[in-house]
Amino acid sequence: MHRDEDDRLDKFHDECGVFGIFGDAEAAHFAYLGLHSLQHRGQEACGIATSNGEQLFVHRGLGLVQDVFTNEALASLPGDRAIGHVRYSTSGSSHLRNAQPVAADCAHGSLAVAHNGNLTNAEELRAELESQGSIFATESDTEVFVHLYARSDKEEHVDRIADALSRVEGAYSVVFLSPHSLVAVRDPLGLRPLCLGRRGEATMVSSEPPAFSLIGGQYERDVEPGEMLIVDRFGKRSVFPFERRERRMCIFEYVYFARPDAFFDGKSVYRVRERLGATLAAECPVSADIVIPVPDSGVPAALGFSRATGLPFEMGLIRSHYVGRTFIEPQQSIRHFGVRLKLHPVPHLLKGKRVVVVDDSIVRGTTSRKIVKMLREAGAAEVHLRISSPPTRWPCYYGIDTPNRDELIAAHHAPDEVAAYVTADSLGYLSLEGMRESVGEGGFCDACFSGDYPVRVTQRESRPSLPVVQS
Repeated sequence: MHRDEDDRLDKFHDECGVFGIFGDAEAAHFAYLGLHSLQHRGQEACGIATSNGEQLFVHRGLGLVQDVFTNEALASLPGDRAIGHVRYSTSGSSHLRNAQPVAADCAHGSLAVAHNGNLTNAEELRAELESQGSIFATESDTEVFVHLYARSDKEEHVDRIADALSRVEGAYSVVFLSPHSLVAVRDPLGLRPLCLGRRGEATMVSSEPPAFSLIGGQYERDVEPGEMLIVDRFGKRSVFPFERRERRMCIFEYVYFARPDAFFDGKSVYRVRERLGATLAAECPVSADIVIPVPDSGVPAALGFSRATGLPFEMGLIRSHYVGRTFIEPQQSIRHFGVRLKLHPVPHLLKGKRVVVVDDSIVRGTTSRKIVKMLREAGAAEVHLRISSPPTRWPCYYGIDTPNRDELIAAHHAPDEVAAYVTADSLGYLSLEGMRESVGEGGFCDACFSGDYPVRVTQRESRPSLPVVQS
């Protein structure tokens, strides 16, 4: 495995992001900007579909939003309504055919779909649809929505969408664009986030609220679990076509995935991360000289840890924001080369210091091991690793790209074993109770920490050896 690939797989990866706008003559341009603010949720591919009220126009590409959407590409997307998508593959390989929105023409008319989440019964539905003659053009589970919609016997557009969604299981925040309307739906558990906003007379939806403020809009509220929001020339309205269930939004949005300036259900992601760090300090104290974060996601938790303990906060690791997905490694091997491209220690801050390094999670442990070794090489006398979430012991099946359970180091190894593997002087995780208390009230899915899956899944267990990494 390439070292960059090895490091890339040592994080839970942001799943996808969706954006929609209805009622603005510059819909494509605002969708482009909205997707730019959601770029952290997916960097493999992106796309925008628009409508002028008569037909759909679609442009998709592999790569970052600013590279895929040139002036010429945006000029080819007319209309006052648009939906967009940024993708990190949790279902289907990295190929242009899997980029979204997925668009198709059927007997009911034209439809484009963009989806954030993962359908746990997608393979079963795909096999059923193929046996009935459906031909799939992509590997993405998003295309299942299109085929279910096309086969629905309901008369009305909105009823066909509800009928299609009644067949699926799992997690979804999904936006549908037809020539005449935009429909946004959040699954009955609310596993994936979806928010409602406004810019003048235009209605917007987004995976995260910062997309609204970037384009001069305002966040209004979260789309409710199980809510179907319909926007057309008559205005907007909501229906709840599914059986009501207890809310179970992904708690990892607060720990890592969402932008720190996001709000969900009235809670500031930044403030929650600070509380995670403060609670971690109370649960896992240690004698040390400084606190440093693993940037960027570890910064608010490290600040919370620092303030709770009185230890000085320092940026002992500097992150490069210009590292692409691949790189050319020199023939003469450099220790921890892949991590060094992303993070660089600041020796004069670390030399002779007992260092607390705060990160949001440990997945496979390979990157943590390299970071600890880099800090020691930079002169740190001691390195104490503190994690602002509980041990990640279970994979996610709801739209987060995670290793299988065999590859999750905490699934089969106690904290002292993990500490020995990453060569830290000590290792402390936030407790499950501490995380829940820090995030506050509201139903959440914490299955990656607890194994409590709100939608039943089949799991395979084994006890592997610790990962093998060149030192």
